Amino acid sequence: MNNPESETSTAQFQRFKPIPLESLTAEQRVLADAIRSGPRGAVKNSAAAKPGPLGGPFNVWLRSPDIGNIIQSLGAAIRFRSSLPPKLNELAIIVTARQWTCQYEWFAHHRLALEAGLDPAIGEAIAQGRRPAKMSEDEAIVHDFSRELHETQGVSDATYKRALDRFGERGVMDLIAVNGYYVLVSMTLNVDRTPLPGGAKPPLPQLK
Repeated sequence: MNNPESETSTAQFQRFKPIPLESLTAEQRVLADAIRSGPRGAVKNSAAAKPGPLGGPFNVWLRSPDIGNIIQSLGAAIRFRSSLPPKLNELAIIVTARQWTCQYEWFAHHRLALEAGLDPAIGEAIAQGRRPAKMSEDEAIVHDFSRELHETQGVSDATYKRALDRFGERGVMDLIAVNGYYVLVSMTLNVDRTPLPGGAKPPLPQLK
């Protein structure tokens, strides 16, 4: 979980400079319009909703518009059309952000998790690298499945059965997808050294 690269992300130069709207190529503009006109554009204070150059991972994806469009379309389905309730989906996302020490991803999705009803104590425990002491059964299933998947590159029969019995095969697939997709987002943001909005302080402590 310890990621020296992300620890200095806000203190170093961003690698992929934001592209002014007037400098976008035709292909990049198609991608930018798809992102802004999709469901992300309705999320308050999101990188897709703010005026000016696209921020967050979208700025990086503009460099490869064909792949970027596939990625953003996949992400929209995972975020907004999952069979998992928003609170559980966001829980899986912040588990992934913690695993990758992705400051930007945590900054964006911890807030969304709380807005969806996640107990702040759960978020705090995850941020500190601990298993939360008090979770609902659904939260425990999602947390344990996600963390085990990241840490062991698979899940045990017992962990799989818990998820399958509660969420069915579609739910298990959606849970795999949200974890995998946000690994890609974490990679993008950490390689870019994407700065936090407004010069915010990195929210995740470094784990030893």
